Amino acid sequence: MQANHPFSLKSFNTFALAHSCRKLVHALSTEQLIETCYSLFQASEPMLILGGGSNVIFCDDFDGTVVLVETKGIDITEDLENHYLSVAAGENWHEFVYFCLERGFAGLENLALIPGTVGAAPIQNIGAYGVEVEKFCDWVEYVDLSSGEFVRLSARECAFDYRDSIFKNRLQGKALITQVGFKFPKQWAPELEYGPLKELKQPDVTPRQVFDCICETRRSKLPDPKIQGNAGSFFKNPVIDTAQFERLTESNPSIVGYPHGEGKTKVAAGWLIDNAGLKGYKIGGAAVHDKQALVLVNTGDATSKDILLLAKSIVEKIELKFGIALEPEPRMIGADGERSL
Repeated sequence: MQANHPFSLKSFNTFALAHSCRKLVHALSTEQLIETCYSLFQASEPMLILGGGSNVIFCDDFDGTVVLVETKGIDITEDLENHYLSVAAGENWHEFVYFCLERGFAGLENLALIPGTVGAAPIQNIGAYGVEVEKFCDWVEYVDLSSGEFVRLSARECAFDYRDSIFKNRLQGKALITQVGFKFPKQWAPELEYGPLKELKQPDVTPRQVFDCICETRRSKLPDPKIQGNAGSFFKNPVIDTAQFERLTESNPSIVGYPHGEGKTKVAAGWLIDNAGLKGYKIGGAAVHDKQALVLVNTGDATSKDILLLAKSIVEKIELKFGIALEPEPRMIGADGERSL
């Protein structure tokens, strides 16, 4: 594929799609990050703020500036009950999880090996194996790109929900996250209710055991994006009425679901795709992973068209078979900004 712009984005998106942008900026300091993004916003120039590139699908060459958030820094304080960490937006998420583990700040073990950056974590309210980032998020600091002013939101003000936050709604495109604050209770309470973690239920389980279990599980099921391009879980686990879920269990007794608030059930999207017979399903160079149906992969020469066609086909087949509408997790980025699937 011939790029229309001079700066390749292939190495900056984990799907390894061969798209490009008109300008590329490596923001190494918070000052540079703010100055760059504020100037572009005020000039109404097309801009994409990019962390690890693990939650985006480039659908076209981007006709604007891509700003890579590469800021670093972790500050630590404590009181009698908690450790408090202030973390720069550009810190690698998994490396941050390991940093906390090594220093005795337990809690994020269930979120090990999730790709991306710290600054992106609250936007999506990332989660895995029974833990979401909102559980340990204390505050999020951002710059209002319309005024240039710093704003700090408490976790409550971030309006966290399942794979959602204020940054995907009212503040979308208006806020530049610069720092994220975390609070870790000194009294650790492990979350062991999901998947292989149930086998660790014992009085003397350690954060290291949880971390190792999660890493082993994810590595056995999920392809390494450095080897095979992917964006991790491609679809959200749909939340449906419990009454609908109960009807589905009559014809699908093995269907996997979890209570999600009053009268609602969260259904495992991977189960739906797997039981629709779609593991290994392929369009062009894009395919459903043969070990984890929730993951779409670049088999080596996938185009964005291949991925979009595959995703749309899966959505249609799941709707037809189960009456459930799947929604993608990654952001779809067109030539001038975010678009729908």
